[in-house]
Amino acid sequence: MKNLPSRRLFLRNTAIAATGLALFSSPTFATSFTNTESPFDGYNPYAKETTDLRTSSLFGKHLSVKGIIFDKTGTFPLSNTSIEVWHLSPNSNTYKHHAKLKTNTNGEYNFVTDFPNKEKGKMSRIYFKVSNNSKTYFTELLINDFGANITGKHWEENIQLKDNLFPIKKGAKNNSSVVFNISI
Repeated sequence: MKNLPSRRLFLRNTAIAATGLALFSSPTFATSFTNTESPFDGYNPYAKETTDLRTSSLFGKHLSVKGIIFDKTGTFPLSNTSIEVWHLSPNSNTYKHHAKLKTNTNGEYNFVTDFPNKEKGKMSRIYFKVSNNSKTYFTELLINDFGANITGKHWEENIQLKDNLFPIKKGAKNNSSVVFNISI
């Protein structure tokens, strides 16, 4: 006689498999470990649309970031371009600061956020994913108390911006602003 599994065992295994499938397919669980869509850690494709990422508008160190998204030639501003930004939250090693925004008719974007935390041995940074039609571009803005910088990769891929290439940081220590332009 064949040894067949009991109905109760079958139901238990089915319930376990269904629970595992539901857990592993959830957006929060999937993005908390790894996301192959971004070359940078912390990317969250489910970020909400907002221009204010601050946890408190009264206290803390805040940073306003604005700029223009240009076409690949660096000549024409691109309207209705999607921008996703994220960074390490202050005093934390987690990426709780995420936002999605769009450029206006002049290709301009802006947002305000808490000053990002930094990984050990690195400058604080804000990550960008810029998308327009079928083009997607990832880059990062490096920030400290004294200024804002770009990476060598950003310099090479945006050299056509000429005088608009390098970010400009102004303001006081607790409330500063950065102009950061990108071409895609």
